[in-house]
Amino acid sequence: MIEVWTWPTPNGHKIHIALEELALPYKVIPIDIGKGDQFKPEFMAITPNHRIPAIVDPDGPDGKAIALFESAAIMIYLSEKTGGSLIPADPAGRYACLQWMMFQMGGTGPMFGQYNHFANYAVQKIPYAIERYTNEVRRLHRVLEKRLAQSEYLAGPDYTMADIINFPWIRNPDRRHIDLTEYPSLKRWHDAVAARPAVRRGIEVLSEKQRRGQMTDAEREIMFGKTQFQDR
Repeated sequence: MIEVWTWPTPNGHKIHIALEELALPYKVIPIDIGKGDQFKPEFMAITPNHRIPAIVDPDGPDGKAIALFESAAIMIYLSEKTGGSLIPADPAGRYACLQWMMFQMGGTGPMFGQYNHFANYAVQKIPYAIERYTNEVRRLHRVLEKRLAQSEYLAGPDYTMADIINFPWIRNPDRRHIDLTEYPSLKRWHDAVAARPAVRRGIEVLSEKQRRGQMTDAEREIMFGKTQFQDR
């Protein structure tokens, strides 16, 4: 059974959804990032980058255990473990899927994350930073809108890992002051993905652990302060 070291964040949800879609058995190991679990030796033995998610598959390649971090790498691994599920087999389709997966890793993830930090979590509100990442968030929504006006799903006519990896960052648009009705093709896609039973199950993983209310000073220090940057 695959161990999933995770927390209910967009990056965690990607893997929960992929596992549910692939019907792979898994065991959830919560990593409370607000309490500093990501710095525990047992977690850092799996991922030197101390970021969720990470997995350990005792039945990896050649029957040997494998540990993986970085969500896109995990999702490609899970696809290959199940015979190429959710990543097209034909070269053009495969590369279309991979490019939209990388779009999330290099675009929506870091840019939306920076917006969240400066607009919602930072004690000092820096207008330049908020304006920069607000503009970038809106630009990336326009990129997705243009693509989805041309295609049912991000990689083509079929649902793939490209959709799974992007969806958790597009959901809850109000947190970014985004009205999805301004992006009708993106909204159509969002609603179709959100309605999938496996997606609903994946989003529910550890949902009882999700933060309610404002971040505490202790959580802010662990996630953004000196604790984050200690040499380990």
